[in-house]
Amino acid sequence: MAGIFKAYDVRGIVPTQLDEAIARQIGLAFQHVLDAEDRANGNTVVVSRDMRSHSAGLATALIDGLTAAGLDVLDIGLATTPMNYFATGHTKAAGGVQVTASHNPAQYNGFKFSRHGARPVSGDHGIALMEAKVAAGDLPRAGRPGTVSTGTIMEAYREHLRPFLRHQEGRRLKVAVDAANGMSVLYRPLLEEMGIELIPLYFELDGSFPNHEANPLKEENLRDLMRLVASSGADLGVAFDGDADRAAFIDEKGVAIGSDLMTALIGGELLGREPGKAVLYDLRSSRAVHEYIEEKGGVPVRERVGHSFMKATLRNRHGIFGGELAGHYYFRDNYYADSSLLAVIEVLNLLRETGKPLSELVQPLRRYAKSPEINFEVEDKQGKMDELAKRYADATIDYLDGITLSYPDWWANVRPSNTEPFLRLVLEARTPEELARHQEELIGILGHPAEH
Repeated sequence: MAGIFKAYDVRGIVPTQLDEAIARQIGLAFQHVLDAEDRANGNTVVVSRDMRSHSAGLATALIDGLTAAGLDVLDIGLATTPMNYFATGHTKAAGGVQVTASHNPAQYNGFKFSRHGARPVSGDHGIALMEAKVAAGDLPRAGRPGTVSTGTIMEAYREHLRPFLRHQEGRRLKVAVDAANGMSVLYRPLLEEMGIELIPLYFELDGSFPNHEANPLKEENLRDLMRLVASSGADLGVAFDGDADRAAFIDEKGVAIGSDLMTALIGGELLGREPGKAVLYDLRSSRAVHEYIEEKGGVPVRERVGHSFMKATLRNRHGIFGGELAGHYYFRDNYYADSSLLAVIEVLNLLRETGKPLSELVQPLRRYAKSPEINFEVEDKQGKMDELAKRYADATIDYLDGITLSYPDWWANVRPSNTEPFLRLVLEARTPEELARHQEELIGILGHPAEH
């Protein structure tokens, strides 16, 4: 079981790191996470799974553990992670578990958890607590096992999404969508009802991911979609990840758009209806995001990386929307949870309302030169961040997540990964030349970038 309990979920290689026996133990351990507030409307846990070859077996074992602990289970079968979040909120369940390894290769699997109202499970009272309980064998069984019922959530999800779609009249938009053989295949009927001409790519469920890795953050995984957008004359390209909780966007010229700039665009669209609201962005985002949200009459809120932090702050600040560089988009009116499909809907709304191509809408946000996220394998992560603090002592420094160094003309963030053994660097500058200079300087301190 070494290493399968991550910051935000459980994930490992099947069967060497994760198997059905461990899944059963994790099901038993989940009872420790759910408190009286979670159980206010009963003991039900929503369980669903992705299309990987081992997901059905792991889900069955997980359900065995949950019911042995006295929890009732609503099994909704094959579903995206956002559908699991929605089902957990919509049915007022005590919690939810999605069996998935997201964008990881076929040999991986895992579990994503939530509490009542689709609240994230994380920190000392979440994943770490389950790990401790499994290690200690503190897995009590109930005198009376829970029940299992099956159901479907698709029709309720369709009804939930429908009111967000506006302005279907006018030009019929052509949208190329790469499902990457992942769970967004289930979204096909929903997409086709959005008044678009859908151009589907890799819309066959296949947990071996035969065409490319289901990770839209890597540009090599977007190349087929970029070509399809160009060859079909599409107005928009969308790539989903394996469990469909993330989306990447391609403009009509076949150019990928950073998720931070998409956060700004979608945030601006929502602020047009509700000015003065808070919009969250993670601290790796371009300065243009903060500026644009202010220009649109919103309150920009900078937050550390990670869905648990984003969701908690969005809820606490009564924010309307938030987005992360990884392609997660969070909506107040979606139980503060992420929904890739809602992000697509808001982009369609924007294109229909303005009548402008996506490249033209994004252009005013391309104000700075920005690096991708660069990984470094570093033994002493804290020591290296301390070294940066000394070297750039004249910067404005904050420690919200790792270390951020800010100057008038450039900034950099270096943070330890929550999921992998890396320090991650992102930097931005006013000009490409300035960016290249500071990037070379920082690589000289951090060492050779990792191949990842």
